[in-house]
Amino acid sequence: MKNILVIGSTGQIGSELTRELRKRYGNENVVAGYIKGAEPTGELKENGPSAECDVTNPEMISNVVKKHNIDTIYNLAALLSVVAEAKPRLAWKIGIDGLWNILEIARENKCAMFTPSSIGSFGPNTPHLQTPQDTIQRPGTIYGVSKVTTELLSDYYQKKYGVDTRSVRFPGIISYVTPPGGGTTDYAVDIYYSAVKGEQFVCPIQKGTMMDMMYMPDALNAAIQLMEADASKLIHHNGFNIASMSFDPEEIYNEIKKSKPDFKMVYDVDPLKQSIAESWPDSMDDSCARAEWGWKPQFDLQSMTIDMLKHLSEKLLK
Repeated sequence: MKNILVIGSTGQIGSELTRELRKRYGNENVVAGYIKGAEPTGELKENGPSAECDVTNPEMISNVVKKHNIDTIYNLAALLSVVAEAKPRLAWKIGIDGLWNILEIARENKCAMFTPSSIGSFGPNTPHLQTPQDTIQRPGTIYGVSKVTTELLSDYYQKKYGVDTRSVRFPGIISYVTPPGGGTTDYAVDIYYSAVKGEQFVCPIQKGTMMDMMYMPDALNAAIQLMEADASKLIHHNGFNIASMSFDPEEIYNEIKKSKPDFKMVYDVDPLKQSIAESWPDSMDDSCARAEWGWKPQFDLQSMTIDMLKHLSEKLLK
């Protein structure tokens, strides 16, 4: 990776990934791609190049790729799970029609490409405990359907045209930098905000509902490490399971209470979020990612909680 384009650079993952890539590869070598209405601000805008990159406008993106001599594209344009259910056609237009456009640009310009998949690519019939790398995927949400299609289409371009496509199945991602953006796992971010602000937390997910989660630094590392990996060692290319921690609302609540003993939580279950959560794995088997490219997370629930509370306190209690 020398010249990198991040499409969706102002989103939940994109904003932090762009910063991390610039740290590692140099500010001038990482272009922050954005759409109108979600322009980069602050250091994201000031520290390096940016360009409008609408995935529904392939000519626009092709021009950016050529202008900046891009060799690697991170395609992070998508609607998150709950938002996608409200706007299924838009979710498909961005997630799949957009993906097709970028795959064609990658093929024509010989770019490597990363498009994230998700635990949402699994469905209610998937084995929920230690979900295997290769297993049944029959999701019941448009978000999930588009993620399965993402994996298959990326594999197709890799096999048919030799495009170097790679991806991971992200679990729920927890971060103190970017506010939650309409995902099913976002309660695990919101709960820290409530704890730091001294507010009672109203949990939309039922007690006992296990979900795979990951701290943002590990997620960023996975996205970069996979793209840096030796292609000859990859058996899979797209849809790698990556795991870090799995917990239910009570576990994260009790972990926070170790630092914030007066913190209170009550339940008011959101039926849509709950139904989506129940269709996702409780925990994933990530042995293929560990074996093929050395995946190894750094954070667990305890170390993440300490770090989240520290950084959010600095951010919110200035």
